[in-house]
Amino acid sequence: MKALTVLHRAANTLCRRQVERGTLLTSCGMCGTATSKGKLQPDFGLLFDIDGVLVRGKTPIPAAKKAFQKLVDSRGQFLVPVVFVTNAGNCLRQKKADQLSHILGVPISQDQVMLSHSPLRMFRKYHDKCVLVSGQGPVLDIAKNLGFKNVLSIDMLREHFPLLDMVDHNRRPNLPASPFLNIPQIEAVILFGEPIRWETNLQLIIDVLLTNGNLNNPYVSHHSAHLPLLACNMDLMWMAEAHSPRFGHGTFLVCLESLYRKITGQELKYEALMGKPSELTYHFAEFLIREQAAERGWRMPIRSLYAIGDNLMTDIYGANLYNGYLEERATRHSAKVATRVAAGTGPSKTLPQEEDMDMAWESELASPSATTCKSILVCTGVYNPHTEVPMDSNSSIKETVFHGHRDFRFHPSLVEPGHIVQDVDAAVELIFEQEKFAASRL
Repeated sequence: MKALTVLHRAANTLCRRQVERGTLLTSCGMCGTATSKGKLQPDFGLLFDIDGVLVRGKTPIPAAKKAFQKLVDSRGQFLVPVVFVTNAGNCLRQKKADQLSHILGVPISQDQVMLSHSPLRMFRKYHDKCVLVSGQGPVLDIAKNLGFKNVLSIDMLREHFPLLDMVDHNRRPNLPASPFLNIPQIEAVILFGEPIRWETNLQLIIDVLLTNGNLNNPYVSHHSAHLPLLACNMDLMWMAEAHSPRFGHGTFLVCLESLYRKITGQELKYEALMGKPSELTYHFAEFLIREQAAERGWRMPIRSLYAIGDNLMTDIYGANLYNGYLEERATRHSAKVATRVAAGTGPSKTLPQEEDMDMAWESELASPSATTCKSILVCTGVYNPHTEVPMDSNSSIKETVFHGHRDFRFHPSLVEPGHIVQDVDAAVELIFEQEKFAASRL
């Protein structure tokens, strides 16, 4: 009897370890552990774009609901860690989560939503400064939710300095206004997304940059530097219900950059660029994937990310750019370990932070566990296979004009997707097949 008890405990331990590793056998007769063929515990995460992948404007793409039924169990819990990575930024995360829950028919939490401005939580050195925010929607609430305490909007500046907004003759004031003396000096400018009145925002942002944040003053005579400028969402175009793509915030940035250069003769410089295809955005998204896996008790490290999108110049470019970063980081890490072994010190459990983390934001989020980020392009949004695939199948898929931001350099390999599929449902099927993942509905 004692021998049987020992054997039972050993079998139970073995099954538990297999569950933790995600390599499960069929049902175990010794311990009664419910198992299934295939990998049930995920070591990969999914990054979904929204516009053009799940919806077109406010209209759901039919394949989206079908795809997400495969990603949850019968209780509505996700079988793999999922984060929605969108360059939209005109609302709070909870509102976007509620919209997605309604569209997809599965419960989505705000912790699964990453908007273009989400990484601003890490820029704590600006949280106590007076910042001007541009965009639309509840911009003041968004900024405060991100940690900013002293925030001004473009509309607040218009109210205090009405003589500055002069393009629309119908909005010009009838009487001169006295300067509002109590408004604090602006110390940084944050661009959330495309505004409603572009001419007003362009004018007042230029005014703030050229007066060093004090609109009571005239323009400064020299332009060697300007206030810190942080921009979210670099999409030149995005896909809604119209047959052709619409202007995005990236188009607004092109206008702002051109005006600043024309007026000053200098290039506009950014303290940070966020949103796809920024590496910072993907690093933050991977952090959310790891947090989600930890909350679910999944012990396997997340090794692979799959980024599903419809835009070559943001979704595919960004995923490939981050994949290059991960590969380069792994190479550096291996080289350091080899150097330690050659020196006789052996591989350490952890490398010193100053050696292992080249960027400040890595120390905020911890080092990534992923080693690859794979891009999947769908044909339901910006990407049109009938106009962008070259006649010569040996040619690159790249467009003749680079639609990415000025500060990102073009290379054909960065806009080559790992896979092209018809829609998001086909993307999920492909990922499950590649990962040999058994989607249990228990």
